[in-house]
Amino acid sequence: MEKIKLTAMDGTEDAEVFVLEETVINQQRYLLVTTEETGDSDAFILKVTEEDEEEYTYIPVEDDVEFEAVAKVFAELVEDTDFEM
Repeated sequence: MEKIKLTAMDGTEDAEVFVLEETVINQQRYLLVTTEETGDSDAFILKVTEEDEEEYTYIPVEDDVEFEAVAKVFAELVEDTDFEM
């Protein structure tokens, strides 16, 4: 499982997350990530908003309609996963 490091926009906070799944919808790339590599944990949907060689900008999907559409795709890709806003 791929691990990525997230840094807050102000550069003050780092977090490591594990990529469970990735998909592209309407030319927009989305990641399903979790804070734990194994076992049950919260998962988050991130949207890739910028790509610059080795650096990416990720934002959480907060729009309800967009979240529901992307969560539906991830639910088909990943079994035993419940999505809540």
